[in-house]
This record gives sequence, C-alpha cells and structure tokens, in this order.
Amino acid sequence: MTEVTGSQGGGAPAGVVRHVVVMGVTATGKTTVGRALADALSGVFVEGDAFHPRANIDKMSAGIPLDDDDRRPWLHALAGEIARLDAAGETSVTACSALRRRYRDWLREGYAGLFFVHLDAPSDVLLERMRRRTHFMPPSLLRSQLDTLEPLEAGERGVVVDDTRPVDEVVAAALAAVRPGEPV
Repeated sequence: MTEVTGSQGGGAPAGVVRHVVVMGVTATGKTTVGRALADALSGVFVEGDAFHPRANIDKMSAGIPLDDDDRRPWLHALAGEIARLDAAGETSVTACSALRRRYRDWLREGYAGLFFVHLDAPSDVLLERMRRRTHFMPPSLLRSQLDTLEPLEAGERGVVVDDTRPVDEVVAAALAAVRPGEPV
C-alpha cells in the first residue's frame, strides 16, 4: 500500500473522508471493492459505468478506446452525482477508472476533497480476470487503459492498494487509508 496525500479541500474537517473514488484500469475489481467499502462506511455506492452514455458503451464494446471527448461528459455527470450526494450530507464511494490526472481533476469539480483508492494489479492478473467475466469491456482494451493510466501524483489525496490479495484484505487496506487510526 502506497499513500499519496495532499490538501483536504471540500467541506470536511482535515482527516475526514466523505467521498471516495475507487479507481484503476478495467478488471481491478472497482465495483466489488467499492460496494464493500461503501457498506463499511455506511455510504452510498455509485457505479461509474452506469453513468456512461450508450455511445461510450457501444464504442468500448466494439474494442475502440474512449478519448477525452468521450470521457468528459461521463466524468462531469459523475462529478455532479458526487456533488449531489455531498449536498445531501451523504458519504459516497464511486467506482470509476479515473485513469488520468485530468480526469481526477474533472471529478474533483464535484467535491474538491475526493480521496482516491487506486487498485493496482499486474496485467496478466487483469487479463485472466477479464477472460472470466461478462462485461462490455473486451480484453483487447486493457493495453490502452494501461497506457493511459497516470498514477496518483503528489498533491492528490489517495492510496495505491495491491489488488492481487483477497477482496477482504483489499477492502481492509482501503478502509485503513480512508479511516486512519480507526479499527478495521
């Protein structure tokens, strides 16, 4: 687990995480980990894939990588959902690839103090997972996602979690980063 921290932002006191984005390339288990983390935080789970317009799903299903023009409206919609949940006083966990710093900046438009949990696994592990699941993202797009991925940078609140461990260990590591000093 590697921690990257930066300024708090948002309206929460320092150290308090209200909104989390579980990020990473396809097949890292963002949905599985995100749901479990949201449950542990008594928060709302937001499935980022559900916010993709049909054109994005069709493009990826055809094996065509998304570009920034495709991603911007999708990420803007997710930022709006995070802002809506924040205004309602909710805690949220969003599953979203958030591959580039620019994309994470667009998400922070919804809540400046977002905390990112970057799930990280080797490409061979991810390819095997992709082959075993039914999803609109074909294995052929893994390389483009890995090529696009920009790791969390200094100044970005977040943590990198080894995603090759059992799910409960991955969730425990994420929870320990989100709620440091609290029993897991």
